[in-house]
Amino acid sequence: MPGPRLRQRGWVCVRKFRRLTDLLPHLREGRYRLGPHVAKHMLQEGFTELDVLRALEWGRELAIYPEDQRMLVLGYMIFPPRLKLPLHVVLEYATPRHVDIVTAFIPKEPYRVYSRARLAAILRFDGALEEVRWSRPKEAYPAWD
Repeated sequence: MPGPRLRQRGWVCVRKFRRLTDLLPHLREGRYRLGPHVAKHMLQEGFTELDVLRALEWGRELAIYPEDQRMLVLGYMIFPPRLKLPLHVVLEYATPRHVDIVTAFIPKEPYRVYSRARLAAILRFDGALEEVRWSRPKEAYPAWD
């Protein structure tokens, strides 16, 4: 199966993106690499490599980022008899012969699609909590005497 290639259409080069179904054979054959963020989250959140692979096997694409040749997949870790925990997995398919599992984490909002900037923030500042503060207009605060 050929990997992603640049195809010439007139004068515009278009990069072909791949779908999860294209990447599953690589995962089944063991042609994948686990990134350091995956290992870190596996230790912190208590899931295994097998949980990640099963989540990918039965998961679905939430978003495809063709510029980065990455995709966000929502899968589930199944714990008998009736417990399902969501798992987000980010895959990179830049190389045609294997798949990089960039990161995997248990999301607070499973169906939320993350922007490229948010994914970059997750990867860049992993381990440090980002702080968001909401502020009111200046007039809403009490006067400092």
